[in-house]
Amino acid sequence: MTPPRHPRRPRGSRKRRAPAAGRHHDHSYKQLFAHAEMVRDLLTGFVREDWVQSLDLASLETVKGSYVTDDYRDREDDIIWRVRWADGWCYVYILIEFQSTVDPFMAVRIACYVSLLYQDLIAQKALTAAGTLPPVLPVVLYNGELRWTAPTELSALIDPAPGGLTHYRPHWSYLLLDEGAIIGDAAYPAEVQNLVAALFQLEKARDEPTWLAVYARLVALLDSSALDSLKRAFGRWIYRSFIRKKRPGIRLPDINDFHEVHTMLQQRVEQWNAEILERGRKEGHKEGLAQARREMAAALLERTALDDAAIAELTELSREAIRALRTTPTEH
Repeated sequence: MTPPRHPRRPRGSRKRRAPAAGRHHDHSYKQLFAHAEMVRDLLTGFVREDWVQSLDLASLETVKGSYVTDDYRDREDDIIWRVRWADGWCYVYILIEFQSTVDPFMAVRIACYVSLLYQDLIAQKALTAAGTLPPVLPVVLYNGELRWTAPTELSALIDPAPGGLTHYRPHWSYLLLDEGAIIGDAAYPAEVQNLVAALFQLEKARDEPTWLAVYARLVALLDSSALDSLKRAFGRWIYRSFIRKKRPGIRLPDINDFHEVHTMLQQRVEQWNAEILERGRKEGHKEGLAQARREMAAALLERTALDDAAIAELTELSREAIRALRTTPTEH
C-alpha cells in the first residue's frame, strides 16, 4: 500500500485561533515533542504495552497538525505523529494533547479530535490495505500541580440508561500521562536514561540544585551533533519559559546557545544557594544556619544524584556530616 499523504487543510478554509483549552502549554514546550527522539522516548518509556515492541520507531514522522471541521474551525495545537506498525504500510497515528489543568470532559474532546483526524484520513483515502482506518493512540500529557481526576474513558461520563440503551454508549479512551504521578512512582527511577523522563523530573523539581542535576543528565543525553535541533529546543524552553516560571520576575541575559544555558544555570544555582545561606547569616542564629544547611543537604540527597563531595561543597558541610545524613532516615 502506498504511504498515505499527510492530512491537509481544504481550500478556502479559514484559520482561527485554537480554543483557550488548547493553549495551556507554551509553544516552546510543545516544540520539544516536534522531535522524533522525544516521541520515541515517550513511547518506549511510558507506554508500557506489548504492541509498542512491534513499532518501527525509525519510521516516526510528523503529520501536519491542523485539520478542519465542516464549519472551518481549526485544530492547530495538536502534535500528530505516525509510525509504521510491524510489516507493511499500516500506520499507528499518535495524537498528543497538552494540559496543565484538569478538564473533567477531556474524554469528549479526545473523541472529537480523533474523529476529526479519521474524517481527514477518509477524505484522503489514507486507509489500510484492508480498507479500514489505522489505529490511533491519543495521549494526554498533563503537567499540572494537582493530580488528574477526570475519567479517561468517555462512557464513564455518560449517565447509565435503563434497558438496552446503555449498549449504545460510545467507548473512547485516552492514555493519560500525569507527570507528577509518574515522578512520584517508584517504578520510574530518577536515573532513568530517557529524555522524556528527564523533562518530567525537571518540570517537577522543587529547588535549584535539583534543576541543575537533572539538566546535567539532559546535557549527557543530548551529547550528539545529531541532536543539535533538540538541544536548541530544550535550551529555548528552559531559558525562556521554565526558569521564568520557577523564578517569576528574574532578569536573564540574552543568550541562545544550549551550552551557555547550562553554564548560566550553574552560576545561578551557586548564586541562589549563596542567597539562602546569607539569609541564615543575617538572622544571626548559628544553629538556624546549620539547620538550613542540613535541610539543603537532605533535599539534595533525596532528589539528586550528586555525590557526597559535591553536596558538601554546595552546603559547606563536612563529608562526614553528609554521610551521616545519608544513613539517617528521612522524616516526612
